[in-house]
Amino acid sequence: MNIFNKTALQGLRKNRARTLVTIAGVALSAALITAVATFSVSLQTYLINGAIEKTGDWHVEFYGADSSFVQGQAADSRIKNASFFENIGYTALDGGINPDKPYLFIAGFNRETFDMIHIHLLSGRLPENSNEILVPAHVAANGGVKISIGDTLIVPVGTRQTGNLTLSQHDPYRPGEETLTHEAVQTYKVVGIFQRPAFEERSAPGYTLITRADSADPGNSLSAFVTLKKPRSVRAYTDGAAGGLSYVLNDDVLRFMGISDDTMFNTLLYSTGAILIALVMTGSVFLIYNSFHISLNERTHQFGILMSVGATEKQLRSSVLFEGLVIGAIGIPIGILIGIPGIQFVISLVAGNFRAVMYDSVPLTLCISIPAICAAAVISMITILISAYIPARKAARTPVMECISQTNEIKVDPGAVKTPKFAGKIYGLEGTLALKNFKRNKGRYRSIVLSLTLSVVLFVSTSSFAMNLSGVANQSAVEMDGDIVFYTKDTDENELLRLYGEMKTADGVCKSTHQTVSTYSCRVDTGDFTAEFRDYYLESQGLDPDCQTVNLFMDVQFIEEDIYKDFLESLGLPASNSGGQDGTMIIVGKRPGNIDIFKNKTMDFTIRNESGEAARTIHTFFADTYPLDPPPLDPPAKRDYVLMVVAPYGMKPQFDLPGASQRQAFTFWSKTPGLSAAQMQTMIDGSGITSTYNLFNLHAVLEENRNIIFIVNLFTVVFVIMISLIGTANVFNTISTNIRLRRRELAMLRSVGLSDRSFNRMMRFECALYGIKTLLFGLPISGVLSWLIYKGMVLGGGEIRYIFPWDSIAVSVLGVFIVIFITMLYATGKIRKENIIEALRDDMT
Repeated sequence: MNIFNKTALQGLRKNRARTLVTIAGVALSAALITAVATFSVSLQTYLINGAIEKTGDWHVEFYGADSSFVQGQAADSRIKNASFFENIGYTALDGGINPDKPYLFIAGFNRETFDMIHIHLLSGRLPENSNEILVPAHVAANGGVKISIGDTLIVPVGTRQTGNLTLSQHDPYRPGEETLTHEAVQTYKVVGIFQRPAFEERSAPGYTLITRADSADPGNSLSAFVTLKKPRSVRAYTDGAAGGLSYVLNDDVLRFMGISDDTMFNTLLYSTGAILIALVMTGSVFLIYNSFHISLNERTHQFGILMSVGATEKQLRSSVLFEGLVIGAIGIPIGILIGIPGIQFVISLVAGNFRAVMYDSVPLTLCISIPAICAAAVISMITILISAYIPARKAARTPVMECISQTNEIKVDPGAVKTPKFAGKIYGLEGTLALKNFKRNKGRYRSIVLSLTLSVVLFVSTSSFAMNLSGVANQSAVEMDGDIVFYTKDTDENELLRLYGEMKTADGVCKSTHQTVSTYSCRVDTGDFTAEFRDYYLESQGLDPDCQTVNLFMDVQFIEEDIYKDFLESLGLPASNSGGQDGTMIIVGKRPGNIDIFKNKTMDFTIRNESGEAARTIHTFFADTYPLDPPPLDPPAKRDYVLMVVAPYGMKPQFDLPGASQRQAFTFWSKTPGLSAAQMQTMIDGSGITSTYNLFNLHAVLEENRNIIFIVNLFTVVFVIMISLIGTANVFNTISTNIRLRRRELAMLRSVGLSDRSFNRMMRFECALYGIKTLLFGLPISGVLSWLIYKGMVLGGGEIRYIFPWDSIAVSVLGVFIVIFITMLYATGKIRKENIIEALRDDMT
């Protein structure tokens, strides 16, 4: 070890407090980088495993292949696993309502195919031979044809042709261009219902049915599925192996590996990690740079002496870099040992929340990646070397005489440290001394203020993000009735009530109700509108301001008798007021913001169907709310108002008109919403309902929002704490060392009669200057960033109002002054314990 490295080690041992704080900062930085890298790998593995569970463990599908191609791929050393299914053929779907899917497509799976491509059964079992078949649930839901377990299908099977070209599932339907050739008649017994398979593209012309075919018919084409040992070589593999065959990639799996064609997702995947690491490195550079910069200020005299006896710039720079390597060799392993258990603890807290939000059958577990750990160590070491190199380069280029005399440490003109005359009267001698020192050491003070400002900005910004995200979740959770809702439209009422009776027997259901909403039109006099709504409506519809009458949509919500009676009771009306042929009916007329659209409390309306046929005239009484949220419009239509009559279900026959659109909804309250919703989905699939429907687990949606908020808040808090600790270490290191560098100046002041009381007042005033300067910069920046975060969420669809982050700002203000004052107390306490004469004789060697 050369003399320069020995000198560097002596400096580290001599300044133990600064060395320990620097090592602690390096350890925190390495821990945070390790945690970010490890969690990124764990999350990526979780997403990949979830995609495999959803779509299957394959990377490439070749279609139109033959048995020799499949055998060749199985023998390829690049292949981890390979399987196939037989393209048995197509048959027409009689009675189908989807013009883009007029066929049933029959695929023959073998045992290996079932293992490789995951099939999610909803009911029944897998086929055991070539005479049994699975039917996807969307044949009924999307195609409008009910096929149940136990049904026998006798179908002519053939191929799709357009000229001499044979079409596959990857070729969309070509009406008028293609023909279906029948080659054989097959008989199948339906043994199960399953979810739409992931390999069936949305544009596929046939609903995929699956049978068993252990040995492929040599005359049929095959769809081959391949899993690679090295997925990143998928492009090179397909370029060489395809041999003219068409293929598709499993983008759902490859996307999370970062090797799909989804440029936006890849950018998000890599940029998020890069931004987090950049933030950590920024905070770390401030800490470590200040440490080395101050260390070099202490050793400037030493450097001057070494240069005077022949030390080169390279040798001095290497000495400082060696000091950085030593600190890194100690701090980085400590940080890694802290980061891995720390992120494992965090993952254990959020694993259940991820299961509720994303994949319930795939656990989020800690995945330690040696390359990721090595990358974290390298990034941490690069941060240290950058932080050490910049001040070392500056110090090594300082002229020898300036280093020995240390005239380069503070360079200001006498006028630059002048203070206003009234300052002495207001602040006293102690305040004047603090102001002068603040002005003549601007470089050091800027470093302290910048470090504090960074911590304030990060803390307030991340707190604002969490607060706004919570606001979005809370807003989305407003006005939701029940735990589970089912929506459909224009469905046969008897069939629907039979399904309702079955669904409410699902396990956990403790309460349920159903409703039907019929839509009519009515003509109203614009003079009955409130002035505000009249101007708004006529302008929004582009109507003449003098228009006298307009057509409005009116909904009539029919609800069960007991719900209706409870509704009347809530309004303070007698239960006998059930409308009737000539009775008064309750109506709600509002626009967003709970603003009335009519002036009067009672009105008469004549409702009509789409063709303009009059149904009846009703006398209504306006209320402020309705008992149940109505089913949404399908397709969605923008209405700037609600005009809805509430009526008991028994009155529905009085309003039935040909051509009146109807929307139906079931609402369920359940003790076990997840189990109930799963059983209901099975009941719906088994019923073969052919109308478009939606089944929503509202409890799961709310739970998902809560889980997302918890995950974001947890990681936000952990990240802010780590960054704040780095910032605190930075401030502690910078302020304490700065006080140590001023030991002769402070000893001189004490030697000429500055009392301990005055000394403490001067230090407190300096603390106030640090804090005020920090808040002058940090609070405006934080406020602007919190506003930008809010605007970003609003642009993203969040309906929230801006709330200034007073709480987080108050915490940051308090934290700034606490950190500064504690650091000052520590540093000045050590100064006061020193002998004044020894401090005055100190030549900083």
